[in-house]
Amino acid sequence: MEEVNYPIILFTAFVSLMSPGPATLSIVATSMSQGRLHGIVQASGVGTGGIVWSSLAAFGFGAIMVANTWLFEVLKILGACYLLFLAYKSAKSALSKNSIQFEQTPHADLVTTYRKGVLIQLTNPKVILFFGSLYAIAIPAGTSSFEIAKVILAISLQSLLCFYALVYLFSTTKVRQFYIGFQRKLEAFLSFVFAFGGFSLLFSKFNENT
Repeated sequence: MEEVNYPIILFTAFVSLMSPGPATLSIVATSMSQGRLHGIVQASGVGTGGIVWSSLAAFGFGAIMVANTWLFEVLKILGACYLLFLAYKSAKSALSKNSIQFEQTPHADLVTTYRKGVLIQLTNPKVILFFGSLYAIAIPAGTSSFEIAKVILAISLQSLLCFYALVYLFSTTKVRQFYIGFQRKLEAFLSFVFAFGGFSLLFSKFNENT
């Protein structure tokens, strides 16, 4: 039996998951504005969402979505609405007249921060199609469930380590001081990213993602 191609799987997953997008940029923004603990918690939420999509893709849910396009469309609309909601919140922050200081930064509770990370990742149904395609290429037919579980674990650990590295980098004092100086511009940029992601998801065609 052919072996699982771990190098291709891990490299492709790394490039895809670490590319600038709503999830990674949200982790960066949270780390800068609310500190390392909240950044770690949100990164863990994003990682959890990734585990869910990766597991579903590995065990055939992606094929169900391909066969039932309405399901993909429903998830796509829900995801787009959530990203547009985040765009609104970032735009509101960018237009605020108040200047954020570390000691005055409004901290959400950790549960809310974790939930936000999970939702950002789960509301992008394209992720499961990405994993489905990746597994179809790099995991031979007949691979055992145990071996597939090892692949999911490897991708999840790699993703979390990369996310935590981003948190460590962007929660340092110098970077957070930079955030204070350019808070409105950074929030405006984040609003654009969320809005672009939301509208792109909303108006994308299913056959472009399969």
